[in-house]
Amino acid sequence: MKSIIALVCLAGSLLATLTLSAVAYAEEALCTCRYCEAAAARASFGVELGNDGPHYAPVRMVDVQHIKLDITPDFKKRTVGGTTTIRFVPLRKPLEALTLDAVQLNITGVEGSTPVTEFENSGEELTIAFKEPIPVGQESWVTIEHNCEPTGGFYFRTAEMGYPEEDTHCWTQGESHYARRWFPCFDYPNEKSTTEVICHVPSDMTVISNGRKLGESVDLEKQLKTVHWLQDKPHVNYLICVVAGYFDKLEDTAGNIPLGFYSQPSLSKHAANSFQDTASIMKFYQKEIGVAYPWNKYDQVTIWDFIAGGMENTTITTLTNNTIFSKETENIKSSRGLDAHELAHQWFGDYVTCEDWSHLWLNEGFATYYTHLYEGEKFGRDATLYGLYRDATNRVLPGGNNDKRPIVWKRYTNAGDQFDYRAYPKGSWVLHMLRSQLGEEMYRQAIQNYLKEHALTTVTTPELQAAFEETSGRTFDRFFDQWVYHARHPDVKIRYRYDPKLSLAHFTVEQTQKVDNDVMLFAFPATFALKCGDEMVYHTEEITDKKHEFYVPVPSKPEMVQFDPEYTLLANIDFDKPEELWLNQLENAERCVGRILAIEALAKKKTNKGIDAIQNALASDPFFGVRVEAAKALGKMNRDEALAALVKTPEQDDARVRLAVADAVVGFYRPESLDTILESAQQEKNPAIVEQWIDGLAKYSDDSVTSYLRASLQRESFRNQVAEAAVVAMEKSGSSQYVPDLAEQVTNHSDKYTSRGLGKVLIALAKLSDGKEEKLQSLKLIAPHLNNGRTDVQKAAITALGQLQLEEARPILQAYADATNDEELSKAASNALAELTKDKSPQPRELIELRKQMQELEKSNKSLKEKLDDLEKKLETTEKKD
Repeated sequence: MKSIIALVCLAGSLLATLTLSAVAYAEEALCTCRYCEAAAARASFGVELGNDGPHYAPVRMVDVQHIKLDITPDFKKRTVGGTTTIRFVPLRKPLEALTLDAVQLNITGVEGSTPVTEFENSGEELTIAFKEPIPVGQESWVTIEHNCEPTGGFYFRTAEMGYPEEDTHCWTQGESHYARRWFPCFDYPNEKSTTEVICHVPSDMTVISNGRKLGESVDLEKQLKTVHWLQDKPHVNYLICVVAGYFDKLEDTAGNIPLGFYSQPSLSKHAANSFQDTASIMKFYQKEIGVAYPWNKYDQVTIWDFIAGGMENTTITTLTNNTIFSKETENIKSSRGLDAHELAHQWFGDYVTCEDWSHLWLNEGFATYYTHLYEGEKFGRDATLYGLYRDATNRVLPGGNNDKRPIVWKRYTNAGDQFDYRAYPKGSWVLHMLRSQLGEEMYRQAIQNYLKEHALTTVTTPELQAAFEETSGRTFDRFFDQWVYHARHPDVKIRYRYDPKLSLAHFTVEQTQKVDNDVMLFAFPATFALKCGDEMVYHTEEITDKKHEFYVPVPSKPEMVQFDPEYTLLANIDFDKPEELWLNQLENAERCVGRILAIEALAKKKTNKGIDAIQNALASDPFFGVRVEAAKALGKMNRDEALAALVKTPEQDDARVRLAVADAVVGFYRPESLDTILESAQQEKNPAIVEQWIDGLAKYSDDSVTSYLRASLQRESFRNQVAEAAVVAMEKSGSSQYVPDLAEQVTNHSDKYTSRGLGKVLIALAKLSDGKEEKLQSLKLIAPHLNNGRTDVQKAAITALGQLQLEEARPILQAYADATNDEELSKAASNALAELTKDKSPQPRELIELRKQMQELEKSNKSLKEKLDDLEKKLETTEKKD
């Protein structure tokens, strides 16, 4: 008996771990919130500045007037060469030497309007010395011949690298400091100039760049096409962009602005899905911002394995090809958020640009907030608020609780440090609070004034603050000080009681965050909505102290007491009130966030009444986000009643809600639910939801699960999504029985997977391989992918070798760790070596077997219970007859 109890306890611990699952309905969020996908990637290619600051914009010795690039990419050698001509005017004092950023460029010649005596190429900078000092204000030029095999900034995607030959292309990425890796320049955002690009490519290729195309011609003898682009309005250096290769194009217009959407031929049949909102976004932004689109055209180009989600180059946004999706995913996958974010940058970031990276939020905060505003334009006010809610609860509040860095922060190590929650969602929330306090019309006027005054220039935060103050006639010193120049957000504790004798609602509002040099005591308006019969009472109190008490007269005892009904304050809120008030808030709150907060509070109480109310919201709330959050809340409870509420919910038309329900159901571990999960997976047509059901199968070891996962490897889906989900479930299962299946995928079906998908197959194969001989066979399959031209695959192969725990992998990994030409791969190899030598706890084979035994035991118990129930019924029948 003791052994059975121990078995059950150990299994219970294991199963508690196994019930943790990823939230799969984040697919839409990945395309909505740029920093969660793009910022981490962009953070990895910020230039190291050597210390922790403070950092300031560099002093400009010249004013760059114009940059002309004449380049020829070599797709076979993956090199780029040509000439850069920079036209400039010295500032303040005569210029004896011009210093430009130039990283690992081969400089073969320099000439200038003033004779050049010599030049020095340090590998980081190019210094050009002139025979005579160039006088202040005299327009001059230098032309530099250069070539390189770029280590960043300029990228190739070719058949030799593992990409479809018909999709061959190259592209550039300047932000934050990567333009210097393919042409010499003043590589910082406090300089703006006009630019020109002349690009020579094979005659059947397309070239897209900034501005307007001046023309193109073909040299029939050389079979080279020359394409000439001009951006005749000044923009910063990191926004210069060149994309060349094979593309299919879709076209549209927004008023008189031509729109182009370029995609890889292998994906182009789905491209229209991702382009469908661009014209309406453009129309909305021009109305909302009050400033016409400031450029002559707007193109979007998808890139294979782009290093970010998207990049807002002036008039030409580059996008991850992952933004292309099939209609089978219904509304789960969308490019709308990414499209809206990058298009907003054409005003905020391109037309008006942050002067240095400490003020990055002036680019990214605006782009994030205006994406939410477009959601509200398309789907109603609740759509805007739900986006802000998800940003706050998933990113800003968790990220900022223990972070002492303000939004404007100069002590960063590299520019990439700034591309985090502070610039994106917190910056967005700052704008939302300003708009809420000023009102929509005054806010719009302030933004319009800000853009018009600083058009085509670079700015810092004081310029934005001045626009709000000049428009409104009020000071915003304290607002910007607490939200932008100091860290964190308030923690607000609210207590309420009703005085029936005096018909008064008594409130206490207390700020509980630690106040120090980094975090201020906040000042903010606190609004309460009280429902008293058929009457709504609204009261706003200005909170400026640590603890604030006040009374609100009411006609009768409030049935609902809600804080911040319009959702205008970024804060951790602790509002402890009786369940009945939360139930009434769930039923009566006008805005979706009020109902969601009620669901969260009721879920913590875990009463049957609360579960019923949440299930009712899941079944019938008019806003999809409330239904999604209801499903999530039920899934977190881990109670049979909550699972029953999920299962009995009527079929949802909105795929996002069906996905949330699937995620919640598979979060439970109930052997009796296995048939339901398998049946749901088999009946579901949407591959994104199938993926979630498959994820839940990793907890179970039945033969039916094994058969289904193996069959899923063969199932056709866009980007092989279903097969990839099966691979992940196989890995999570911990069972070596899947090694032959994974080996077969590597051997015969690698080309069907995306780079990241193939990486998952390699890592799963390594993790599940058992025994020396099997590990050696897997090593032979994994090692060739170290030479794959796709970085994601290479890194995954290196990681997989570490997971194999084979000494035979050590010399291979050591070779990559010692390499200095690729920091990413070297770091991955060092991590894999550490994994190889790590003293690991025993592999969970025994736990896997234990789980099987546990499942069999539970099945036996269920069967026994059914037999006992049947026997009791027979006995009852016999007794009645007697």
